[in-house]
Amino acid sequence: MKRLPDRRKFLLHTSAAGLGCLSGTLPAAVARAAESNGGGLRAGTACVGITPETFPVLVPGGFLSRSTSTVNDPLLARCLVLDDGTTRLVLMVVDALAIPDTMDDRVKEAAAKATGIPPEHMMISATHTHAGASVIGALGTDPDPAYTEFLPGKLIECIEAAAANLRPARIGWAGEDHPAGIFCRVFIRRPDRIGADPMGRRTVRAMMHPGHQNPDYIGPCGPVDPEVSVLAVQTAGGKPMALLANYSMHYFGANPISADYFGDFARIVADRLAEGDPSFVAMMSHGTSGDLQWRDYENPPRAVSRAQYAAEVAEAALRAYGRIEFHESAPLAVAHRRVKVGYQQPDEHVQAWAGKLHAEMAGRAPRSQAEVYAREIVLLKDLDQVERKLQVLRIGNLGIAAMPVEAYGITGLKLKLQCPLPDMFNIELANGFLGYIPPPELRPLGGYNAWPARHTSNQDDTETRMVDALLEMFEEMTGRQRRSIVLSQGPFARRVMAGKPLAYWRLGEIEGQRAFDSSDNGRHGAYETGYAFYLDGPPRDDLRAEGEKPRAVQFAGGRMKAQLDPGSEYTVEMFFWNGLPNDARPVTGYLFSRGPDGHAACPGDHWGILGTAAPNGNAGRLFFFNGNEANEILFGGPVLAPKTWNHVRVVRRGEEVAAYLNEGAEPIFAGKISVTRPDGCHDVFVGGRCDRFANFEGRIAEAAVFRT
Repeated sequence: MKRLPDRRKFLLHTSAAGLGCLSGTLPAAVARAAESNGGGLRAGTACVGITPETFPVLVPGGFLSRSTSTVNDPLLARCLVLDDGTTRLVLMVVDALAIPDTMDDRVKEAAAKATGIPPEHMMISATHTHAGASVIGALGTDPDPAYTEFLPGKLIECIEAAAANLRPARIGWAGEDHPAGIFCRVFIRRPDRIGADPMGRRTVRAMMHPGHQNPDYIGPCGPVDPEVSVLAVQTAGGKPMALLANYSMHYFGANPISADYFGDFARIVADRLAEGDPSFVAMMSHGTSGDLQWRDYENPPRAVSRAQYAAEVAEAALRAYGRIEFHESAPLAVAHRRVKVGYQQPDEHVQAWAGKLHAEMAGRAPRSQAEVYAREIVLLKDLDQVERKLQVLRIGNLGIAAMPVEAYGITGLKLKLQCPLPDMFNIELANGFLGYIPPPELRPLGGYNAWPARHTSNQDDTETRMVDALLEMFEEMTGRQRRSIVLSQGPFARRVMAGKPLAYWRLGEIEGQRAFDSSDNGRHGAYETGYAFYLDGPPRDDLRAEGEKPRAVQFAGGRMKAQLDPGSEYTVEMFFWNGLPNDARPVTGYLFSRGPDGHAACPGDHWGILGTAAPNGNAGRLFFFNGNEANEILFGGPVLAPKTWNHVRVVRRGEEVAAYLNEGAEPIFAGKISVTRPDGCHDVFVGGRCDRFANFEGRIAEAAVFRT
C-alpha cells in the first residue's frame, strides 16, 4: 500500500445454497478448520445473499420514508476470516446503510458460539448503500421489521461459513491514488448567503451538495483521501481468494434495491481476477467519507454512469493489486475499546418548536424536512450517553482502524499520517453506528451534518477523542509512538527560514486551535472560531516536499491571532486565495492586521482587498489602511481574480509602505501613511482586522513576519 507522505458473476440469490460453497455440519467443519497449520497463514471466505424476501421493504437514506418492491441488483454479505495459528480475525462487509449496535452485538455473540472466534476479533461493516433495506432508524425512515429479523441470521451464516472454509493462504496489500473519483461534497457558504436550517434559523455556513459552481458558495470545507487501498488473499498456490478494497467515497446513487457502486466494483474485480470463480470474494469497504463524494462541485458536472464510475475505481484497485508482494505469514492482532459518547440537546426554543410541530403530526410519519427534524429532536430527548465500539486490527505491517461513525476525509488523514504502522486504512460504519462526527472546528459552521438529530448530535469533541483512542490502541499494539504531522520544508520554506523570520505560520495544521510558528521563536498563534483545516494550498513546485501537497487554512469568519512586536520597520508576506467576488461587500477582506484587539476605531496597520467601497471602481485591488480616525489609504496593482492564488509582500518602514505582488521586483503601490498603532500593542492578526470587520473569506498559507 502506498504510504501517505513520510470475480463474482452477477448472481441474484438470497441464500447460501445458491453459492455452492456452503454446506451443512458447519460446527464440525469449523472445528476441523481450527487445527493449527504450523504457523502459516490460513484464510476462509464466504458470501451470502441478503436481498429482502418480504416486500414492500423500507429503504433508508432519504429524508422521508420510502419503500420498494423492486430488486435491481442483489445485496450481499461478504466475509473474510484470517488465522495466523494463534489469532483469528473476521472482516465482514454488508450491503446496508448501517448496522445498529444491538444487531452487531447479537450477530457477533451468536457467531462466536458457533466458531469460537471472540466477538472482539470480528469487524462487521456496512457499505452505506442508500438503496438497500432499512435496519436502522434515521431521519424519516424506521427500520423495516421483517428485514430486521431476516438479516442477522444471514450474517451469522456468512461468518460461520468463512470460518469453516479456512485453508493455507498468502496475503498482501497495496494502494493506488485515484483523485479523479473523490471530491469534498460539503462547501462553505458566503457570509452574505448564509442558509436556513429546518428550524428556520440562519445558521448554515457549510452545507452538503451545493450544486456545481454555485455562486452562493466559496469552496470545500476539507481535504480528500484519494487512496484506493487493497488487501488481497491468494491460495498457497497463488490463486486469487479474496480482495478487500477501501475507498473514501460516500455512495454513488442507485434505485432500490441495489448495492450501489459497491456491488458493481465487486463484480468487476471478481471478473478480472477470478473469471467468475464463485469461491472468490471481492468487497469494497467504506472509507472516511462523511464529507466526500464523487461529484466535483467546483467544476461543471461530469456525465458518468454508476457502472463507469465503478470500473474506474476497480482499475485503480487492480493497479494496486498488480504491485502487491504476497506473504505466506503475517502476524495478526486486534484491539478493542468502548468509548462513552454524550449527546447535545438543542436549546429550549428549538425544543419547544419541535414539541409543538411533533404534537401536530399526531403520530403520523413526517411529510417534510421540518417535520423530520421535529421528530428527531423529540427522540433525541431520550438520549443522554451511549457506548460505542472502536477497533484496530493489525495484519503484518498493515493497520486497519474500524469506527462506527461517518467521519470526514480529514479524520482519515489524521489517522493515516499518525499511525505507527507503515501502511493503514480506515473502515467506517463498522461495529455499530453513531452518525456523523465532524472535526470540532467545522461544527460551528452548521449544516446538515450538525443539525440536531440522533445521528448528528454527539458531543463536539467526539472526533478528537475517537482519533486519539484509535491511535492509542495502535501504540499499545505495536509498542511504537504515533508519528507527528509536520509539514516538510520545500525550497520556498527553506528560503523563508534562511531569512530568519520573527514568526512563520505555515497555516498547514490538520487539527487543534494553534497556528504553529515554524521560526522556532515560539510565537504560536490561535485560531478563532470560523475556519477549516488542510485545504489545498498554492500549486507551486517549490512548496512541495517529500510528495506532500502544499496546505492552507480556510478562513470562514474567523481569524488567527498572535502576539508579536516587529517594531516600526517590518515585512509581512503570505499566499492567499480569495473566495469572494470583489463586489460582495464594501471590503472584500482583510489579510493582515496589526492593532489592538476589538478597538472600535481600529488604529494600526491593516491591509487586504478592496470591495465596493473602493473609489472609482478599484474593487479587487490590494490596499493598506491605518484606521478609522486617520482614515488614510494606499492602493494599487491589478484587479485580482477571485479563487486564484497570489503572493503578497508588504513592507513598512516608518511611514513608508510598499506592496509587492507575486514576487515582482517593483511595488504595485507605495507611499507614505501615518503610523496610528498604539505603543505597546503586540496584537497581530492573519485573516481578519483587529475589530473583526470584513474578516477574510478564503485560504491563506505560508505567512511570515520579518524585521526589515
